[in-house]
Amino acid sequence: MLSRSLSRIFVLGLFLLAGLASAQQPKQEVMVPMRDGVRLATNIYLPEGEGPWPVVLTRTPYNKNGADGSAANYNAHGYALVSQDVRGRYASEGEDLPFEVDMPDGYDTVEWIASQSFSNGKIGIFGTSAPGITSNLAAAAAPPHLTAAYVTVAPDSLFYRSRFVGGVFKESHSGGWLRGQGISEERIDAYKARAVLDQGWIDTDFLFHRENVEIPVYNVGGWHDIYAEGSLYNYLYLQSEGNEKARGKQKLFMGAFGHGALQGDLVYPGGGMITGDINEQLRWWDHWLKGEENGIMEEPPVSFYMMASARKSDPSPKNRVISTDTWPPAHTQTRFYLQPSMTVNTQTPAADSASISYRFDPANPVPTVGGQNLGADVGPRDQREIGERQDYLRFQTPVLEEDLVIAGHIDMELYVSTDALDTDFVVKLVDIYPDGYEALILDYPQRMRFRHGQLPEAVELAQPGKIEKLTINMWSTAQTFEKGHRLGIHVTSSNYPRFAVNPNNGAALNDSTTASRVATNTIYFDAQHPSAIVLPVVTEEL
Repeated sequence: MLSRSLSRIFVLGLFLLAGLASAQQPKQEVMVPMRDGVRLATNIYLPEGEGPWPVVLTRTPYNKNGADGSAANYNAHGYALVSQDVRGRYASEGEDLPFEVDMPDGYDTVEWIASQSFSNGKIGIFGTSAPGITSNLAAAAAPPHLTAAYVTVAPDSLFYRSRFVGGVFKESHSGGWLRGQGISEERIDAYKARAVLDQGWIDTDFLFHRENVEIPVYNVGGWHDIYAEGSLYNYLYLQSEGNEKARGKQKLFMGAFGHGALQGDLVYPGGGMITGDINEQLRWWDHWLKGEENGIMEEPPVSFYMMASARKSDPSPKNRVISTDTWPPAHTQTRFYLQPSMTVNTQTPAADSASISYRFDPANPVPTVGGQNLGADVGPRDQREIGERQDYLRFQTPVLEEDLVIAGHIDMELYVSTDALDTDFVVKLVDIYPDGYEALILDYPQRMRFRHGQLPEAVELAQPGKIEKLTINMWSTAQTFEKGHRLGIHVTSSNYPRFAVNPNNGAALNDSTTASRVATNTIYFDAQHPSAIVLPVVTEEL
């Protein structure tokens, strides 16, 4: 869990990496009025000489003065830089409502900048993580003078789909971040109880307003990042399905990084950094804010990192960046089935009846070991650290005789039953090295009451003893399971503190008084219940 100071230092440090110059740039500090009269503290950094200039804007909950170290770089390239404390943070007025008012505030800020004498009316917005979220929300408000955006690691749906994955609250990420911003436990508990889609989420979440984005956006994401799927799907939507003014003008880079330094014994050479590439960002601004024909839009719109064997002592040359016109690459959706022998292969199970049960005790959850976490415990750590547990099931393929290359979206089709009214199931995709290292690639849960979705009418408690098919959204990746490795599927019912623990009691989400209980959960893998992970096996030369 990140403390307030650690959270601020972590993300502010990432922001400062965007600047190559260390000297502090002179600035003007002003209070910019919003439509309701609340004033937001804003720094203005101007290049030398006479304006007006194109402007790049960032809006942050982490202190606008974080831009001091990067302003000189933007100014030297002919851009005025504006950095603003969002509502209720640092020197800004108003109530701190994280990301709930950043559409109107972003709109008002962009249009205020456009009216100033230093601005030529061409405005870009950028940010990493939280400032990336505020950038998306400003773009969704469609201010007339917003011209382009450069967004690094931001979700497509912060409230509805990112804080709750499979209906399960992301405790260490979302809960820890909110605590780091000084949000009270009472308010955090209220957030946790809002896993069901409500009008408040619809009014404020980017997912329900992204059709209004009219500008080119460069999305930068990381496969081990907390917002990996958001970066990818924001690009896909805007490029192919979004507003006609935005379609065909988007770019995407998916690197091999996380929301903080990767832990474990793997390293991805040239995998990129969370801040993206400042030179690429400046090329983006030069094209869209200055009109320079620098070739950036003639290059393939998608670049992604293909991960492969990556032990620090001997990373494979198959780790590399691939550029392409489309995502995902050509592939075949291939089912890899769980087998009674605790193996995995592409053969449909033949047994008439096969299952395994375990007891899930909320008081003794499986500990988090790596994954798409915030700031700490990030990335492909060795799952052997979890040890042998009766509630942690390991399935694996035989040793691969040739490379297995996957790139695209992944689902897990899991047949389950429980004796409880509600419980969770968690699935992990693991790359098992010849020496046994279990490198975590993806891990996602599904809460039973949300197995049909998070719309109000879809919520349904489990029927004890009934066998049901879950389709668990495993997000996306690009991974080469190399010859000599094994592909592993791990199944359990908890992963704490990455995900909140289900008390198994079926109580309302805001009920903290009903006692938790131990659940007996069962996984099926027979001819009638063929549990399988559905992998996008690449069919073209990359």
